[in-house]
Amino acid sequence: MFGLPFDSGHVLALRVFPESSFGPYRTVWHGTPDGRWSIYVDGPRLDTACPRYYGPACEHTGRAAIRIAWTGPASLHVTMDAPALEWTLTARSTPVLTALNAVGAALPPASWRPRALVRCREQLALALGLGRLQMRGTMPSGHVGTLMPGRMYYVDEARAVLDGTDLGRPARLDHNPRIGDVPLPARGILAIGQAAWRVRGGSTGRGDVSAPP
Repeated sequence: MFGLPFDSGHVLALRVFPESSFGPYRTVWHGTPDGRWSIYVDGPRLDTACPRYYGPACEHTGRAAIRIAWTGPASLHVTMDAPALEWTLTARSTPVLTALNAVGAALPPASWRPRALVRCREQLALALGLGRLQMRGTMPSGHVGTLMPGRMYYVDEARAVLDGTDLGRPARLDHNPRIGDVPLPARGILAIGQAAWRVRGGSTGRGDVSAPP
């Protein structure tokens, strides 16, 4: 889940990496209306998951048990133990997204290297109502990262209760929510693809994001 803003001002995100340079992990991100972020990790270590790159922009990072289940062809149920989270969402496509996803699936990973092609994808994201995203940029940790969504789906139907607080309804914002200086989508979007980070010393850490069955 690339990012999901709610009309309450809260923001949730979900990352599922069944394969990565550091091993599989899952994370739930939570942003409060006043811009404080937490990342919860279900994986072997915090420093080899999302906090490695986004932790400096967070007020809290920690471990949690995160469970994910597909309850329908496009419906997802996410739970977390501490803090307690019950989160359901349903993704949908459109004719435009279907066409773009077909093109994206046909393009090789090497097409993410030229800056001009990355910029084209950022302009497409703007046209899709996701706001001014940066598919390539500097993470709060200082690492340079590239997000490579191959398929995207809108999420307009969702409900989340976090530690007894109902976060409200999905919202489409005028401005992108940010974790540090990194913008997240201005509307709910489920993305399936890959990500790569240029780690210090010149090597690249990679991850593949899971797809629905």
